[in-house]
Amino acid sequence: MRYSIMKKALIGKPLKTSKLGEQKLSKLKALAILSSDALSSVAYGPEQILIVLSAIGLIAFWYSLPIGIGVLVLLTALILSYRQIIHAYPHGGGAYIVSRSNLGENAGLIAGGSLLVDYILTVAVSVSAGTDALTSAFPELHGHNVIIASLLVVFITVLNLRGVTESASVLAYPVYLFVLALLILSAAGVWQIISGQVPADLHSPIGTAVPGISLFLLLRAFSSGCSALTGVEAVSNAVPNFKEPAAKNAANTLVMMGVLLAMLFSGIMFLAYWLGITPKAEETVVSQIASQVFGRNIMYYFVQGTTALILVLAANTGFSAFPLLAVNLATDKYIPRMFLMRGDRLGYSNGIVTLGIMSILLIIAFGGETEQLIPLYAVGVFIPFTLSQSGMIVRWLREKPPGWTHKLMINLIGALISLTVVIIFFSTKFSQVWPVLIFLPIIIWMFHRVKKHYEATGEQLRMKAGEEALRFKGNVVIVPVAGITKVVEQSLHYAELIGDTVIAVHVAFDRESEKRMEERWEKWKPNIRLVTLHSQYRSLMRPLARFIDLAVEKASEKEHTLTVLIPQFITKKRWQDILHNQSGLRLRVYLLYQKNVIVTTVPYRFKK
Repeated sequence: MRYSIMKKALIGKPLKTSKLGEQKLSKLKALAILSSDALSSVAYGPEQILIVLSAIGLIAFWYSLPIGIGVLVLLTALILSYRQIIHAYPHGGGAYIVSRSNLGENAGLIAGGSLLVDYILTVAVSVSAGTDALTSAFPELHGHNVIIASLLVVFITVLNLRGVTESASVLAYPVYLFVLALLILSAAGVWQIISGQVPADLHSPIGTAVPGISLFLLLRAFSSGCSALTGVEAVSNAVPNFKEPAAKNAANTLVMMGVLLAMLFSGIMFLAYWLGITPKAEETVVSQIASQVFGRNIMYYFVQGTTALILVLAANTGFSAFPLLAVNLATDKYIPRMFLMRGDRLGYSNGIVTLGIMSILLIIAFGGETEQLIPLYAVGVFIPFTLSQSGMIVRWLREKPPGWTHKLMINLIGALISLTVVIIFFSTKFSQVWPVLIFLPIIIWMFHRVKKHYEATGEQLRMKAGEEALRFKGNVVIVPVAGITKVVEQSLHYAELIGDTVIAVHVAFDRESEKRMEERWEKWKPNIRLVTLHSQYRSLMRPLARFIDLAVEKASEKEHTLTVLIPQFITKKRWQDILHNQSGLRLRVYLLYQKNVIVTTVPYRFKK
């Protein structure tokens, strides 16, 4: 009871499944929660370029301008490419679905695995960067980075558990305030430059010869700047969260995000060069620009406050995209089926909670200093970028729809640039990105192991024509059934042996699946009564418990005994238990404390 009250206080009352349509996002709300990662990267993308160039000195900083232009060209290619992906795959899934559909299973798993890890890194890096921005303004908080970052992750996790629209309503204000703050900062800085308030000798002139500069260094700076493009793919993953017409709204949101990102990135990049800003360990580049343009007044703290907020809330892009990607992978049986379950507030709560826990562990492991993860974070995005663009090329060549050559060229340019960035990352930052060569194969191996288990489970549970399940030899029996499988068949045979009346009970989460189950049952077991319970809050336990309580009452009146017979399959290996919901175990624990109910289990042991 206490748990239930606390849960309702934190995440709100459960929503009916019929309210799912109300949880869809408008373009403005979607822009807030899905672009926060990409927009927030403006706070550290330009800084990453300057950090690399600072190895030569302030004289090399003019190269940040052509490098910035290169990043904007890549941004344009990616926005156009992902716009096509949204229209081609309106049900979402992004790089995973595109790669799997056009390049094969393993290509899809590489893209999906990369993005799953990348969304965890998104949360850890964004929250840590936001904490850094906060402690830049308040240095006395430096020693508490890990605690502050962990508490912020918990806050965002709870916010997302409350539902998509509720989190979007809360997050929209900080995101748009950040955009406003940086536009004001850029405009004020440019005005000071035009009006001559800024000395012209703070920066080296464009075209100045730079001794010691090399192509290797410039490519490394470019790859560092590409970290500003992380999060661009999130909209294509989250198309199902948009209001209808979903694909059109998602495509328009993507374009709006691209325009805003280009404006903010250009403004910060230009001001950093013109004002001669040098990266410092104790103060961010944005903080230095704001301090120089405004001084340490209310506008400075407005910029720093909104920057810290959006860096923290950029993690919400991961919370929006990770659960939906997990749903696609779970649907294809590569990760546990629990990621398919909607929570009380209609969000995929298992995915949200998993992401929160993994992010906190990463923050603790790196002591809140996740800067060294940024290259790994960026390469984890550009691998799926490359695969998704390549997959679209294959699709256009295979299907050749009207105007396919134009579409092909867009994806070809996107694929070539993305591949070039990946090669640059591995060439110039191998010491920072080599872990991807270890964890990706491990993740793909795990995906295949899980898929193999589910396939073996399905094969052993599937009813085949003319096949008899094991019959036991040897007044009311209730049998909860999830579907028509061998384990259910075996349990029903045993129930008929021990009971005078057998009632099968099925819990359906929607009317369509309820009707489908009733039709299949009528053909399969017309002699056994099926009771279907509709659960509009997606709970198995509550409707089953209410039905069993009612049955206990009726059985007591007629002096009958009541047995609840729970079908239970036993996996070959213990670790495989986590891949299943264990609803039978939860029901058994509940019933053991109920009076006048006999609880029994019919095990079905897997052989593989």
